[in-house]
Amino acid sequence: MSGADRHAEPHWRAVAARCASLLLRYPDADVLAAGPTITAALPGLPDAIASRLRPLAAHRTTTDADALATEYVELFDFRRRCCLHLTYYTAGDTRLRGQALAGFADVYRAAGLKVVDRELPDYLPAVLDLAAVDGAGWRLLREHRIGLDLLAEALAAHKSVYQHAIDAVRAMLPAPRPADLAAAVRLARTGPPQETVGLEPYGSRGNRAGAVR
Repeated sequence: MSGADRHAEPHWRAVAARCASLLLRYPDADVLAAGPTITAALPGLPDAIASRLRPLAAHRTTTDADALATEYVELFDFRRRCCLHLTYYTAGDTRLRGQALAGFADVYRAAGLKVVDRELPDYLPAVLDLAAVDGAGWRLLREHRIGLDLLAEALAAHKSVYQHAIDAVRAMLPAPRPADLAAAVRLARTGPPQETVGLEPYGSRGNRAGAVR
């Protein structure tokens, strides 16, 4: 992507992507320390985006850190349909997912970036970090809109405040096409494909730092 194309993206979209990334990360001390910065950035965003990010930002700044960590693990680690890895929704734990992850990694490399701390390249916060600096991140989000829609639906079913951040990301993307909606309905009924395979070469969910460099 050329420098001119990067500048074509409104600055607020980069800020919003970075805020959403931080709000969707595991709430360790470093991530929580960014809370005041996120809160200060929200007034500079369009209200349609800021109003969706604000509830989660407030939740993270007013809730005990241990409670936040427990909530996060129970939601994103123990609930199959609340997964922050985008390719999981369409490829599940199958060999096709390995191919999809390799494709994500290629996009980061083309942008001169890489995901560190052994995180998978389809980890939503990492993709949002990519979107904050390169339009390829937005392309990945558009291409995996179905995963975002299913994640939002699952979070809404659990009445989770994290749904608001997913809704903010969706609000920055084009509306889903009829084919996307039909596919989402099918996947909502059946869940992601399943097949036991090893994904160790692509990283581990155990470390959630997932910074993009």
